[in-house]
Amino acid sequence: MTTLSQGRVRLQIDSGIASVTFDRPQARNAMTWAMYGQLGEICDQLRLDSSVRVATFRGAGGQAFVAGTDIVQFTAFASGEDGVAYEQQIDLCIQKLESLPMPTVAVIEGWTIGGGLAIATACDFRLGTPASRFGVPIARTLGNCLSVANLARLGSVFGQPRLKRMLMLAEVLAADEALACGFLLQISEAGEIDAALADLCGRLAALAPVTQSVAKEGLRRLVSRSLPDDEDLIRQCYGSDDFQEGVAAFVGKRAPVWRGV
Repeated sequence: MTTLSQGRVRLQIDSGIASVTFDRPQARNAMTWAMYGQLGEICDQLRLDSSVRVATFRGAGGQAFVAGTDIVQFTAFASGEDGVAYEQQIDLCIQKLESLPMPTVAVIEGWTIGGGLAIATACDFRLGTPASRFGVPIARTLGNCLSVANLARLGSVFGQPRLKRMLMLAEVLAADEALACGFLLQISEAGEIDAALADLCGRLAALAPVTQSVAKEGLRRLVSRSLPDDEDLIRQCYGSDDFQEGVAAFVGKRAPVWRGV
């Protein structure tokens, strides 16, 4: 198996603004298991820090926010149960981010794919550049699936017709469409996005934190209420021959041959 550069997720707090950076630019910040663990720990820390008024999330290198989960890690999966355990782990991490009491902002430069899109969607606001791209092209690349919780999150922002395009047609959306549907709050040129972020953080930090916290938690409950069980669907997908083929094809740098089993 290829040796992974584990990368890291870094936290810096300055004047009430927490800056979280996904730092693995050589792999477009694709998440390793270690990085997911670090993100969860950072969220646990932020939840208890009442001095933080806004938390921002950003990918290092300026070329990607997070380009999904590193696919090499899936070579160790042997059955659908591995997929169930993985999706549960991801759901827990995303829930921690989504449940933070303070407003959260994703700064998106370049690619935001798969698990990266789930992370960005769990944030309250998203700023992008003209080069930002958004998708879950797993029907073309890997042959796995998303949890129902992540489907609900994405569907609440993109709407089902657009989400079906991303999931079933493997379409990747450009920044202007993400802005038009409300996923992005604003598009700024790469050289201007830092100023846009500072302005947004200032506006958020000046408002009533309890109102902000209660509003976002209420909205989260509306989206997550009565989610159906999905283990059978995840088990079916991750336990399929097509998933094994997708992983092997990706690692082998070739096109997958789907057989529908």
